[in-house]
Amino acid sequence: MSNAALKPLADNLYERDFYAWTKVQARALTTREDRALDVVNLIDEVESLGRSQRAAIASRLEILIAHLLRFRVQPERASPSWRRTLREQRRQIARLIERNPSLARLPGEILPEVYRDAVHTASRETFLEEIRFPTSNPFALEQILDPDFEP
Repeated sequence: MSNAALKPLADNLYERDFYAWTKVQARALTTREDRALDVVNLIDEVESLGRSQRAAIASRLEILIAHLLRFRVQPERASPSWRRTLREQRRQIARLIERNPSLARLPGEILPEVYRDAVHTASRETFLEEIRFPTSNPFALEQILDPDFEP
């Protein structure tokens, strides 16, 4: 397919069939057909990939802290599934950071914001009022990410 034929296809395809658009763009990148590249949408998609990695760490950190809070306020209800959740979230955070070393500082940077969200999540999951949870984060980041730590 020629450059001229790929360009109009890419312009329309992005909105109509994202998967097909990715295939066309990959082919254009592979064959160095610069004129066929949908640069504006490629930039947006690459930036979006970066944001999604950041969001994945934030989401997993929120779940992890919410479970640590649940352990803290309801230790009698701690279950094997809670421990599995702790292990899985820690494992996935470590994996994301291993694959994206530039995000290694992110958990510490977003911890205050994520903690507030985790309190809300823990409150919703335990049916306890948010005032039952510490207003400031009682856990050091090292504890949060430590595979052996439980409150």
